[in-house]
Amino acid sequence: QVPLVESGGGLVQAGGSLRLSCTASGRTSNHYAMGWFRQAPGKEREFVGALRWTAGRTYYADSAKGRFTISGDNAKNTVYLHMNSLKPEDTAVYYCASSRYFSESRTYYYNAGNFDYWGQGTQVTVSS
Repeated sequence: QVPLVESGGGLVQAGGSLRLSCTASGRTSNHYAMGWFRQAPGKEREFVGALRWTAGRTYYADSAKGRFTISGDNAKNTVYLHMNSLKPEDTAVYYCASSRYFSESRTYYYNAGNFDYWGQGTQVTVSS
């Protein structure tokens, strides 16, 4: 097991910013990617973005491009989701996830099924 602990969620006004953090404990040297997903009430969990550790490459959902940025600190086993220009439709529980599966496909990590460890989630609420 690799526990993932998220933090940084909260209530923010539209147009504001938040930074979410996700720290992995335990053995993570064989983990190739970290991802962020979100789930709004009554909706399915959706991909937000991902970071491939070895390549340093990031991928984003269309809804996140230009507003959200993922960065990582390998030494701290921590990945961050920087969210700017937040909108009420960004309101959701945000989950981080870690994947031991390697792929160079841009869309491979869009799929939640390709991640095998998950955090407990952190609530982000954006008021209008």
